[in-house]
Amino acid sequence: MENVTDKSGGAGPRGYGRPSYHYRPSKGWINDPNGLVWFRGYYHIFCQHSPNFETPWHESMHWAHARTKDFVTFEELPVALYPDREYDRDGCWSGTAIVKDDTLYLFYACVRDGEQTVGVAFSKDGIHFEKYEGNPVIASFPPDGSPDFRDPAVCFAEAKYRCVMASGNREKQTANLLLYESDNLLEWKYSGILREWQGAKFAECPSFLKFGDKYLLSASVCREEGHSFSMAVGTFENGRFNIEYESEVDRGPDQYAGQIFRDDRGRAILISWIPGWNYAGYAERDIGCISAPREITYEGGKLRAFPVPEVRQFLTDGDPALTRTSDGFRIKRTGRGDVIYTGEIKSLHVLRDEYILEVFVNGGEEVFTALL
Repeated sequence: MENVTDKSGGAGPRGYGRPSYHYRPSKGWINDPNGLVWFRGYYHIFCQHSPNFETPWHESMHWAHARTKDFVTFEELPVALYPDREYDRDGCWSGTAIVKDDTLYLFYACVRDGEQTVGVAFSKDGIHFEKYEGNPVIASFPPDGSPDFRDPAVCFAEAKYRCVMASGNREKQTANLLLYESDNLLEWKYSGILREWQGAKFAECPSFLKFGDKYLLSASVCREEGHSFSMAVGTFENGRFNIEYESEVDRGPDQYAGQIFRDDRGRAILISWIPGWNYAGYAERDIGCISAPREITYEGGKLRAFPVPEVRQFLTDGDPALTRTSDGFRIKRTGRGDVIYTGEIKSLHVLRDEYILEVFVNGGEEVFTALL
């Protein structure tokens, strides 16, 4: 496939330049968004990162870091986390962020010799981070879990700090979300299974947060035949999450590892990874990036994910890569099968940014993301 030079000096797929409002580092591999948070006047976006290679597995994972005020222009900051301790020598993997006492805390999965634990780093300025000397703060998985034990999601709920860990139970063939509680963010006690999916291998990249007078829980659920992104609304009482409504709003197919966070206005915002796995070799560098931010709402008994107002200036009602059909639409992709949607369309909105297409059906009741 012929390459073209993008605005950063890298290369994109044929005929396309660098996306203008979908963040990716100026160089290096990118995957899961991490530590999404509002802190000191900026939205901070961290993500899994190999700073010295355009494809993964050549070096241990780092955390890339950028900040923005408007989700359109991004300031790239120094790498936030390096694998420079014995307990995280094989990578600083996915996690979340939380603010306490005007200090930004990053919780991340530490990997060493296949063992997965939880580490903490903190910062007063949101740029320079110090790792907690007592790491790891969660040193092993409980009997309900397995060696697939990662992606800490931390929030404050019902008068305690809560940490949701993604795991699975191989004997029961279930994907699990495991719940821990703490009074101070540093000492954690296991309190049981928060959510379980039958017939699955494991869960990844959870989010758990206050959502109006309810709670919102999400995770990528991995099965033998693929993965799905689950979002559920419910109540949280006595350490247990009770589902009232569940939906797979973000249907991909070119998205993974969605993370939801609350901003300073109380909005629940979803950002996902748009991966370039299946386009390896189409360009000099990987073409993956971070999705446009979508606000999650729950109205009329339905969850919706729709672009935040900051990026709605880019919305259109169609695109040359999308063809309306008698019962839905079709998205044409290069070198891979078409994305086909069948169903009633009351409204259709599209974000197009070079080779990225994000389609929002019926106000965001269903979302389709495709690399073209």
